Amino acid sequence: MSQSAYIKLVKGSQDQELTLEHIKATLLRYREQTARTGEQLGWDYAEAAFPYTIESSGDERWFYLKGINVHYKHIIMGPSTSTSVGGDQVPCIQVVLPEEATHGDKAKANELCRYLAKSLAAELTMFNGRTVYYNPRK
Repeated sequence: MSQSAYIKLVKGSQDQELTLEHIKATLLRYREQTARTGEQLGWDYAEAAFPYTIESSGDERWFYLKGINVHYKHIIMGPSTSTSVGGDQVPCIQVVLPEEATHGDKAKANELCRYLAKSLAAELTMFNGRTVYYNPRK
């Protein structure tokens, strides 16, 4: 059975709407940052930190990350809506691990979810149901 994580743009988040291109741009920024870290260390860290290629789907509602080696298969991402604690519909990023996903996919998806949530100052509901708040709360 597939598992999902949600990165919700709640009150206090940097952005209040999401597009497919915005999500892709954030992932590309992550890949660029890890490549720079690898240059400083003298190691090809970019491939280890982001072992995927970004592949488009046919309907442009979502995209998937396709693994470049045998330890990684697929992660699916796309904008969606979710219900917040107050019952309101809020924009979110849904991250799906399909049935054929590996343990490496789940670990990397957790890492990418944390990065996306932190960069968007959002609320993250992880695959295990726990919630992490990266947004400023009062």
